[in-house]
Amino acid sequence: MADAVKLDGVTVELDGSTILSNINTALPAKKVIGLLGPSGAGKTTLIRTMLGLVKPTAGSVTVLGSPAGSPQLHSKIGYVTQSPAVYADLTVAENMRYFASLVGGSKAQTQRILKDVEMDGFAQSMVGRLSGGQWARVSLAVALVGNPKLLLLDEPTVGLDPVLRQKLWRIFNLLVKKGITIVVSSHVMDEADQCQHIVFLRDGKLLVSDTNEAVLKNTGTRTMENAFLQLATGGRHESAANAQHYI
Repeated sequence: MADAVKLDGVTVELDGSTILSNINTALPAKKVIGLLGPSGAGKTTLIRTMLGLVKPTAGSVTVLGSPAGSPQLHSKIGYVTQSPAVYADLTVAENMRYFASLVGGSKAQTQRILKDVEMDGFAQSMVGRLSGGQWARVSLAVALVGNPKLLLLDEPTVGLDPVLRQKLWRIFNLLVKKGITIVVSSHVMDEADQCQHIVFLRDGKLLVSDTNEAVLKNTGTRTMENAFLQLATGGRHESAANAQHYI
């Protein structure tokens, strides 16, 4: 199976600061990929680099077989930003109709998407009156218009309670089964348990990019939080030598 994204020696410098430093990894297709790290780790910049909105100072980014930012990728990528990108003064259905008109989406498609994200019962509701979790699902629905092959989600679960977060993760896994690759950024380490592939960033550097099972095995830890701490601090666990496999 071809990789969804390939990053070769990607370095990004902005305003004299190095935001990303020599990132080398490939992200597998049709998986939920967790892009994890503390605030300021470079997660949003990496996502924007995949979108072609930020050009690397060095290195290259290939997305779905084409250079990042290529015109042919515009209809193949869905993007949900940290800030809401839907109109609060429109209903859910009106938002969907508007965004569908931009990409040639049909009414049947928008109805199917709303059902997929469990918002079909709120089509006539004003977005501004929805809860945070419902608002997040409307943003996700809008990103799915146009049938993207890659979905980039920047901190989609921030501020949501555990029940709503779990509902979103269930939706993400449903979408992957339909053939979509999903990259989810988060600073909450326990969300790594919901992903099939993990990318850890810290201070713009790649600590690890691997499957959950391999990360735990090679760090000799039982949780992703402990794995991250060991990789980030060089913790002296009994299997710390294995952790060097990634660094």
